[in-house]
Parts: sequence; structure tokens; C-alpha cells
Amino acid sequence: MGLRVGNGQTPLRDGPGGFSHGGSRVAPEARRGRGATANPEGRFEATRHETFDDGWTEEGERVRRTEVTPERTRHIITRNASPDISFDRSINPYRGCEHGCVYCFARPNHGYVGLSPGLDFETRLFSKPDAAVLLERELSAPGYRPRTIALGTATDPYQPIERTHGITRAVLEVLARFRHPVGIVTKSNLILRDRDLLAEMAAQNLVKVAISVTTLDPDLARRMEPRAPHPRKRLEAIHALSEAGVPVMAIAAPIIPSLNDHEIEAILEAARIAGAREASYVLLRLPHELDELVGDWFSEHYPGRKAHVFSLLSGARGGKTYDAAFGTRMIGQGPYADLIRRRFALAKRRLGYPEEPVRQTTELFRRPERAGDQLALF
Repeated sequence: MGLRVGNGQTPLRDGPGGFSHGGSRVAPEARRGRGATANPEGRFEATRHETFDDGWTEEGERVRRTEVTPERTRHIITRNASPDISFDRSINPYRGCEHGCVYCFARPNHGYVGLSPGLDFETRLFSKPDAAVLLERELSAPGYRPRTIALGTATDPYQPIERTHGITRAVLEVLARFRHPVGIVTKSNLILRDRDLLAEMAAQNLVKVAISVTTLDPDLARRMEPRAPHPRKRLEAIHALSEAGVPVMAIAAPIIPSLNDHEIEAILEAARIAGAREASYVLLRLPHELDELVGDWFSEHYPGRKAHVFSLLSGARGGKTYDAAFGTRMIGQGPYADLIRRRFALAKRRLGYPEEPVRQTTELFRRPERAGDQLALF
């Protein structure tokens, strides 16, 4: 394979979304079981390169394996002041996500560590092994005031590497000791491993879980979120958690025009039957490099729908593929966005979803005594 190096300018596109001339597309044999079709440089990199077949290399690219690198941080709780979300603090035990969801809005974050939002995001991961220790220290600070911590708002806290690293479990154990409220977002039934902790916390009104159900179609799920659990497993997780007394929200996210938007009512019904008490949705968001990544994915998997999808999305985003404006960035605006909003509201009402959300309490928060605390009294 050959290599052309550019000066950092954005490559030309083949219509809405996607890369010109294949751009940084990776051979299918090298990305088997992955979501992204390409591995472009991040937006902060000074150069761009394009691979091409020059006839000199006969061997195909090697299959990409998952690499996990420990990341040392000084703080684990991240703060935000966004009016679009219901929490002001969050924890992400991992950077990058092996689920490989092609639409993941967190992909561009890999640019901050000099990596690609494409295949790098799902193969070159970072763990935060000190998360539980840092969390205990931050919760113990004299000036700390409790409010619900959202766990897994960028990358899934129960992605496959959690099975061996166990960082999410350790974080939950700290939160349980401090009786601190938490909201968890995941699309993995691995969360059932921690059902014992979650049931105890739910009995004290300290936890709510949001399960993402993007589609009920296994074939579509395998293409756009290849290493995430089967849709049936997610519904089973909703049921098992609900049976354990844990309040569950179903998230239909993202809603993708002309791809899964016809499933809104079916997803809400299946989740409600499984035991979900709440439901929400997010219209597809394409910040930064995600525009081209998703466009390239459509070119490979659903080329006949690509132009229509981006046309509807542009109509809901003020003529652009993405609009970061508060108030509309999650749900869009215009006729198509209004139609989705009405359909969602009508389906929730018909299926008997309660209007009032379950809210966690902060009144039980306490700082557990540690060895030596009593000596400080003298």
C-alpha cells in the first residue's frame, strides 16, 4: 500500500458526508467486527494522509486488535453547565468504546489525544484505573455538595473491557458507601453483573438506569453497533433490572432519518412491556468528523439512502448536518423534527409511560468514617 500526505486541509467529499477517493477508508478484512469504515486523522492533526494500492504490497492489512492503555488523571468527576441535560457532573471510566457504534457523538473526543475518531476510537482505548480512589477523595472533600452523578455519558461504562477491568463496579461501590445518587447510561446487559449493588441503591432511591435501544432489527444493529449486545439482550436487561426494583429509562438514540425512525413506536412498546418507566430520544448528532464517518458508512452499507438521510437531517439542523445550539441540538427543529417529537409523545401516552420522571435523593449522602478519623477529634 502507498501513502499520500497532505497539508491538513479537509478532503473533498463525494456528496453529503463521506471521504473522497476512499480517503482514509480501511480494508474490510482489517476492520472485521468494527463499526467505522475509515480511520481519518483527528481535526487537530497538522497532516492528512490517504492510502492507495500501488501494487507493491500483496498482503492485506492486519485485523485491528483492541489495545487498552491506563490513563492517569488528577480528577475523575467532570463538570458541565449545559442547559440541555439534567446533570451537572459525570464520570466516564473509559475513553473510547469497543462497542463501535458508528454514530457515537463521543468519537471526535479521540482527537484530544492525537488519535482518530474512526477505528482508533473503538480499538485504541484508555482506562482510568484510579477512578474509584479519585472519586472517594473528591466526595470526601469538605466543600463537596452531592448531586446526581451521571455514569457513562460519553462512552459506555459497561463496554466489553469492563469485564476484566472492573472500574465501573469499583466506582459504584464507592457511590454506594457514600449513599450518593447516580444515573447510568448503557446499552449493555453486562450491567446485570452489578444487580446486587443497584438493587440496594434503588431501595434507597439512589439510582436510575438508562438502557439504549437503537433498533429491534438485529441485522441493522450488527452493522451500526457491531460489538454492542443484541437488542433482545437489552430488553432482557430492562426487564431484569425492573424486576429488581431498579427504575429504568429506555433511550431510543439516535433516531436516524430513513433508517430506524420507523421503529419509534415498536421500540417504546417493547421497552414498556419489559418494564421501562421512562423513555427519551435523541436525533442523530454529527459533530466534527462524525459527519464524514457516518457518510462513509452509509456509502458502504446503505448507498441508496444516503442522500435522503442527509437531506432530512439537514432540514432538521437549520440547513447543516449539525447544529450545536442549546435547546435544539438533541432533538432538532423544523417539520421532520416536529413529527418525531409528536410521534414519540403520542406513543408514550398510549403506552402508559408516567409523565413525571424518577428522581434520586441527595438527602442520604454521608462521608463514611475512615481509619484515623476519630483521632482527629483530639
